[in-house]
Amino acid sequence: MQDLLQYILDGLSIGSIYALIALGLVVVYRGTGQINFAQGEMALFSTLVTWWLYDQGLPLLVAIAISAALAFIGGAAIEVGLMRPAERRSAFAPVVIAIGLFQGLNSLSGLLFPRSGQGLPFPSLFPNDPDDFVSIGGANIRIERIGVFVVVLVMTALLFALFQKTKIGLAMRTVANNPASAKLVGVPTNKILMFSWALAAVIGAIGGSLKAGIDTNVSIGSMFSVFLLSAAAATLGGLDSPGGAVIGGLSLGVIESLVGNYPEDWVGSDWIGIETKTAVAFLIILVVLLVRPAGLFGSVKVERV
Repeated sequence: MQDLLQYILDGLSIGSIYALIALGLVVVYRGTGQINFAQGEMALFSTLVTWWLYDQGLPLLVAIAISAALAFIGGAAIEVGLMRPAERRSAFAPVVIAIGLFQGLNSLSGLLFPRSGQGLPFPSLFPNDPDDFVSIGGANIRIERIGVFVVVLVMTALLFALFQKTKIGLAMRTVANNPASAKLVGVPTNKILMFSWALAAVIGAIGGSLKAGIDTNVSIGSMFSVFLLSAAAATLGGLDSPGGAVIGGLSLGVIESLVGNYPEDWVGSDWIGIETKTAVAFLIILVVLLVRPAGLFGSVKVERV
């Protein structure tokens, strides 16, 4: 039982990162109705900027704050300069632009930060010495992971308040559901789209820095697998549900941890283990989506005919 609790806590730790990046995907989707395939690389680029600022002598928290502010401006610029003109020409064009942005930002990261290919040392925002952990039911969980988990919960609460309690959140939902009708009722559609991308970029900047702190380094390949699993988590929880993204991310982390530590003397251990933990996680997601295509907490759209 103690080992099981340890595996669950470990899964919640890595799942917190999936949840944070998934929140960025949800923000863009709720504001634009699109999936931002460049979310991971936007987070990576912001994390490298954070590393550079820290390397120049700034405190890590200040470096993250400046990087997040720059990410906000960059996210807004991407929507205004790339996504908006592309969407006017074709509904599918923003998808192609996002994929191109994914590749472009990865290449730019390698160009501006040449040593990132081998990995750059990155500090943690929370205590991460070997003895910085607490015991829960006989299982140990690092203070650093608790800090990341708390950040995820706080950001989820803030996003929930944004979407449910503010006019901006209502406008984001309106624009995503029906842009034409949103314009007719006076919603500033362009500003809402710009804000959605900017906010998602900020979430990515924070999530990337937290992930790099856990890994103790950042490299140009750091966010690729994280993005894939975060996208899966957002899909599992529901692309229009911040709470669903968090639950999806945490669930995916726990599934990976349990499968990766599957006992060797149990039935099926020949094909269940650390080598197949990601495949098993995606298989479970596939089964869930076959039953509920909108995700566990996503809104089911009803079309009148």
